[in-house]
Amino acid sequence: MITIKSPHQIEKMKRAGGIVFETLELLRELVKPGVSTEWLNREADAFIRSKGATPSFLNYNGYPKSICVSVNEQVVHGIPGSRIILDGDIVSVDVGAYFEGFHADAARTFLAGNVAEEVKRLVEVTRECFFEGIKFAKAGYRISDIGKAVQQHAESNGYSVVRELVGHGIGTEMHEEPEVPNFYDRHRGSGAKIAAGMVLAIEPMINLGGKEVTLLPDGWTVATRDKKPSAHYENTIAVTDGEPLLLTWEERGPGG
Repeated sequence: MITIKSPHQIEKMKRAGGIVFETLELLRELVKPGVSTEWLNREADAFIRSKGATPSFLNYNGYPKSICVSVNEQVVHGIPGSRIILDGDIVSVDVGAYFEGFHADAARTFLAGNVAEEVKRLVEVTRECFFEGIKFAKAGYRISDIGKAVQQHAESNGYSVVRELVGHGIGTEMHEEPEVPNFYDRHRGSGAKIAAGMVLAIEPMINLGGKEVTLLPDGWTVATRDKKPSAHYENTIAVTDGEPLLLTWEERGPGG
């Protein structure tokens, strides 16, 4: 069942979203060649807790860390550990925070050192895909309209869209209805009608190569099958009577 949030509840989610945004801004500064993914996890965990929140991902369905850190061909759900980030890597960081009864969720792909131009372009187009998608995150459209816009922008730039993973509703639970695909599949139909008060985590996952992915032996990390890079960009948004309200984002220009 899709839950409609009240203005008061959305305001609470905005506070959770602010913590997620601040955590991502911290990680933006920390992601660089020579640091380990586990160090990023520890720093993010400490920061989230310093704000009076708890990491949404820790122990969620058994996930063992507080954030997800996915490098290069890893699409999502990379488990932080001893891996050292190298010059030229791209690092997708997914953060969730639970604050005063509500979750917020967002992700960014950061550049570590000297990244190849074609990969930089992938990261930027993935960000653009999100903003193309939320043009349709308005009352009266359908969920499928968001996915159509994301897919069209990605494919028109020569990239592919991951099919096995989708965005989602969010609120008192980390994952709520509806699912929000980043593509259109006629077998799924047009999806729910979008209404004011819906809160969605919209998260394009875009690949430089083919759309096919595989689950790695750790049981969590999803990677591209052809081992080409993948980028991820996500925000939690609230549907209003006008433009969508971004709960995990502040104006900051390209890469924000």
